[in-house]
Amino acid sequence: MTQTFGRKPFRLMIDQAVPMRDGVRLSADLYLPTQGGPFPALLLRTIYDNQEPRYLAWTRRFVQAGYAVVLQDCRGRHDSEGAWDPYLCELEDGFDTHEWVGRQPWCDGNVGTFGLSYPGFTQTLPATLRSKYLKALVPIASQQDNYGHHRVDGVIHHAVSLFFANMMGRTMQRNALEQLDQNQFYRKLPLISALDDIGDNPYYRGVIEHERYDEWWSRYSLRNRYAQVECPALFITGWFDSLLHETLQVFNGWRSRARAEHARRLTKLIVGPWSHQTAPWGREPFDPQGRFEELTFGPQAAEDAAEMHLRWYDARLKGKDDGIDSEPPVRLFIMGANEWRFENEWPLQRAAQASFYLAGNGSSPQGGRLMTEPPGDENPDTFTYDPAHPVPSWGAQYQTLDLSGPRERSHLQERADVLIYTSEVLTRDVEVTGPVSATIYAASSAPDTDFTAALVDLHPDGRSIILCEGIRRARFRKGTDRPELMQPGSWYQFHVDMWDTSNLFKAGHRIRLEISSSNFPRYDRNLNTGGPIGYETIWQVAEQTIYHDEVRPSRIDLPVIPPTPRQTPRYTPAGARSE
Repeated sequence: MTQTFGRKPFRLMIDQAVPMRDGVRLSADLYLPTQGGPFPALLLRTIYDNQEPRYLAWTRRFVQAGYAVVLQDCRGRHDSEGAWDPYLCELEDGFDTHEWVGRQPWCDGNVGTFGLSYPGFTQTLPATLRSKYLKALVPIASQQDNYGHHRVDGVIHHAVSLFFANMMGRTMQRNALEQLDQNQFYRKLPLISALDDIGDNPYYRGVIEHERYDEWWSRYSLRNRYAQVECPALFITGWFDSLLHETLQVFNGWRSRARAEHARRLTKLIVGPWSHQTAPWGREPFDPQGRFEELTFGPQAAEDAAEMHLRWYDARLKGKDDGIDSEPPVRLFIMGANEWRFENEWPLQRAAQASFYLAGNGSSPQGGRLMTEPPGDENPDTFTYDPAHPVPSWGAQYQTLDLSGPRERSHLQERADVLIYTSEVLTRDVEVTGPVSATIYAASSAPDTDFTAALVDLHPDGRSIILCEGIRRARFRKGTDRPELMQPGSWYQFHVDMWDTSNLFKAGHRIRLEISSSNFPRYDRNLNTGGPIGYETIWQVAEQTIYHDEVRPSRIDLPVIPPTPRQTPRYTPAGARSE
């Protein structure tokens, strides 16, 4: 069957049966150039829909550039046979598909892969089986494993887990989810049965039941599989992506522990000012001016997603010297400066840790202060956390279609259960690039509770733009393998991993830290009782105390980058491709 794709013809073969080792056949649509061949092949394996507009648009570009494209439904999804066992079935099915594609007469023996989110994981996991045909991966927003995605330091990534579990049917059960009242849906208790009205969801129950990293999580994790990898990868993510933290871990694992030297040396990372959906690969067209609702990063933020792929594939699959291999391995978008910069590693070795200590009254209308000197004798701050009225998730790496990203937070900072601490007006630019964390000394009237922290860029016009955030469950303060409830009224030290960012706080701006006890529905509410997580149906109000004195110096630690001569990125601009 021959159809026209743009101005160039292509051959389309629909619903090709790809045999797996157990006899199950997976459905794939093939898009092939009509002239020449054999071709290097590019493979997408997806649980969603291989007819998604973004993937069809990329396919057109890939075919025009001389690649065969294979769009495959994963096992048990859409037109493919078998039963879908989330994540577990992708190891052998991915390898068997690599082998099948590489042996086809229209393939020259070179296979690359692409895809976002779950389709990112369908690339990385089977790469550990090392098909001789697999030569290049491009995982966008992928994860090391789901313990770092559906659980974050033991806390349930609530909105993510519920959304993913809603897809347990053969196709996405959007209708079932849309018929529910979203607010009531997220608040249903106990969590273990929250999806019972939709149907049987064994994967979701597993997320609730396995609060520690155990065999249920590790059976498909990459943590102990990096040394089995021989194929280089180009990892792509965004500063506001819900899988940012995971992607950075996979990149470092690949870069430092891959079995083959060329895989370690050639693996690269791109991080832009994007979220999981608001990006050049999003379901909706990315704004050409790099605009989010409340902040603009400029046209340089609007990368050409297909071009990023093709430049990598040309080097890996066609052997073209397009300059990509001579570039440093990391390319970052520095927000605030709104420019791209190459780096040699992640985190940046030249980053200097700068501590900003809490001082003053964080609950007053103007808030407390962030000081570069440790505090002296100061009174603690207090607030009340009521699980019936949690702080709503708003911006940063919250995985939604419309609430993630650099959102303005002033309305949240007016809440009585949100403390704010702000630096003096900056007299010079301060770049923060790297992992961000907070150390909070606190007490609670409850045996268990949560403490949250958010890094905010306070603009001269009053906009409070969130950059990154984190949460710490009190019972997991010593680690998820050593849960321990608190003695109410006693103070403890809590480390809050606030994930990562890259932002230039410009002169005239101020650095702000928010502290609270909830971030809902991004994370599940701590009901403050100390009962089994996911099985509780009642809650209690907690009275929280935040200390910032000489003995208990609560602070935020920022990776500050010393001013250096800026490096000019060298990459082929869109449209400069040679056929």
